[in-house]
Amino acid sequence: MENQPPSSGAQDSGPFYHGTKADLKPGDLLEPGHNSNFGERRSANYVYLTATLDAATWGAELGVGEGPGRIYRVEPTGPFEDDPNLTDKKFPGNPTRSYRTQAPLRVVDEILDWQPHSPEVLQNMRNHLLELKRLGIEAIN
Repeated sequence: MENQPPSSGAQDSGPFYHGTKADLKPGDLLEPGHNSNFGERRSANYVYLTATLDAATWGAELGVGEGPGRIYRVEPTGPFEDDPNLTDKKFPGNPTRSYRTQAPLRVVDEILDWQPHSPEVLQNMRNHLLELKRLGIEAIN
């Protein structure tokens, strides 16, 4: 499927991934409007995708829910843009190749051979997210 980059200039040919705790099947669609898997679980205006397994691993490990983290290869069905939660001031130039879209993402298949972060690295990230929450910073919009 061809990506249709928006005027924001996000151009990446993928492959694309989405990390979550949700149990999905090929052909399922991830759409905005559902509760976010992060933070206060507000209704999400976007769905998020990345072209790196490392960024998808964070989604799989930190997402809300019981059960194992999962990483899916996904196809955007419409335009996507750089994820401003991770770009702009935090990581200029988008080295994490993280994006967001208001169009659905189609699940292609599940990635089974991904490597989790070490327990220490994962705990450090959880501590960092708790500190952001304490400060009232909500990253997902």
